Amino acid sequence: KTMMPRAAAWRENFLLRGRDVARWFPGHMAKGLKKMKSSLKLVDCIIEVHDARISFHRAGEAPLPEETLGLKPHLLVLNKMDLADLTEQQKIMQRLEGEGLKNVIFTNCLKDENVKQIIPMVTELMGSSPRYHRGENLEYCIMVIGVPNVGKSSLINSLRRQHLRKGKAARVGGEPGITRAVMSRIQVSERPLMFLLDTPGVLAPRIESVETGLKLALCGTVLDHLVGEETMADYLLFTLNRHQRFGYVQHYGLGSACDNIERVLKSVAVKLGKTQKVKVLTGTGDVNVIQPDYPAAARDFLHTFRRGLLGPVMLDLDILRGHPTAETVP
Repeated sequence: KTMMPRAAAWRENFLLRGRDVARWFPGHMAKGLKKMKSSLKLVDCIIEVHDARISFHRAGEAPLPEETLGLKPHLLVLNKMDLADLTEQQKIMQRLEGEGLKNVIFTNCLKDENVKQIIPMVTELMGSSPRYHRGENLEYCIMVIGVPNVGKSSLINSLRRQHLRKGKAARVGGEPGITRAVMSRIQVSERPLMFLLDTPGVLAPRIESVETGLKLALCGTVLDHLVGEETMADYLLFTLNRHQRFGYVQHYGLGSACDNIERVLKSVAVKLGKTQKVKVLTGTGDVNVIQPDYPAAARDFLHTFRRGLLGPVMLDLDILRGHPTAETVP
């Protein structure tokens, strides 16, 4: 049986030494945002896709102003539900409803799970909403929005598979920023005639805290190297331990849970054979020393988490339970 340290052994806070969050966002996103806003006039409904593991971190980063979302029928699709710990799904829904988000669907677009509910729900939302600045032509236009790498293209492909039994329409990323060509129309339904605009995920560069940035980064919405893989691995370890998710102990064959990232990454590196020879200058000349490859171990830890191999996780559990976990040190 795996030995777990007492709760008292865990770090209470994750110290974030003044990180330059502004560098985390590629410039092309702002251009996409302008183009997207101009297309809003043509849209009957907005589908916002987000990662179910960070259900409450959409508002600060929503790529469109709240007043715009308020005018149009709006559906929130929380994707990657297979990677999220949804034991408190009712509480999540209640909290989102308290924020004014009544139309929420959890999906796993890669397996078409729950995607069947989307078009009927959108049809119903549009039926009960006045058509803004639209003539009486009976085709509907839907816009898909969201931060990068949450599954917007996967959702479009899944809807197209469901409704027209056709293959892939949008190229799927897996790296933030792959869907760049804005505004191709993709038909997803014949009756009613419905089109989706595929838009790139635009993450507004204002983030309310560094911890928000780290959660987004863990879910792959920001390029890892901009944040620093070892920082992200440390924040992941901090989060897993706080939530008592010890899947990593078993996965990597560690003796017990541990709150020290250097020790964990060293064990991971040794287990994976990720070591490197380093020349060390000594008084008697150069000596080759074998050292763990920490960046490679950190990358493996992150990828293993993202593939769900460390078990399902709800990164926003601290918000759901009402206690902040990180503090910023200037």
